[in-house]
Amino acid sequence: MEFKDKVALVTGASRGIGYSIAERLAKDGANLILTATSNKIEEVAKEIASKYNVQAIGVAGDISKESDVKSLFKTITEKFGKLDICVNNAGITKDTLSMRMSAEDFDAVINVNLRSVFLVSKEAILLMMREKYGRIVNMSSIVGLRGNVGQANYAASKAGIIGLTKTLAAEVAKRNITVNAVAPGFIDTDMTKAVSDKAREEFLKLIPMEKAGLPEDIAEAVAFLASDRAKYITGQVIVVDGGLMLR
Repeated sequence: MEFKDKVALVTGASRGIGYSIAERLAKDGANLILTATSNKIEEVAKEIASKYNVQAIGVAGDISKESDVKSLFKTITEKFGKLDICVNNAGITKDTLSMRMSAEDFDAVINVNLRSVFLVSKEAILLMMREKYGRIVNMSSIVGLRGNVGQANYAASKAGIIGLTKTLAAEVAKRNITVNAVAPGFIDTDMTKAVSDKAREEFLKLIPMEKAGLPEDIAEAVAFLASDRAKYITGQVIVVDGGLMLR
């Protein structure tokens, strides 16, 4: 029970990678605060709490809005009084070529994917500093490291997360707070299932392991960085991509 008595926040936890992360932390005893834009997150929290015998609450809201983030952390403080682990996973895509991309779609992706990480991390750090302990894990992407056609907004947001991760890590290192990022490659989620079978087949050929990753693969990397096994690791980006970045 590596996370027994620890309190963890996971954003974008209603499905896919976020859900797997929440399950993985709960499996080792973490009490959870889960967020998503849909009220479905309350059902997800109840399900995980029952399955793993932990405390879990679901909070619906838009974490790209400062008021919603302030409200979220008020709930965390009232319910648990502390926060040990913060996983910034919420994200969206609005893909198209740059010359066709609207300013509104660019801003929407930056706000959800990057601005929210800043707003949530800022509040998380204030709570963690009281306990002189904290683990922040941010969800980037290999797209943030190499770019991708049709994803200028998404790539910019994920590259921004890497810069933010390294900066925050340097600012809070003396406080016993680590800040790291995970950069997934091609992972089997609802987002990637929308890709055509032909495009998927061609993409998988680029991966040395010749298969897509699973949400659980990302959850394991997050659990490691959130644990005391990684207490001397900060400001780093762990790529989980089956070797795709080697090509």
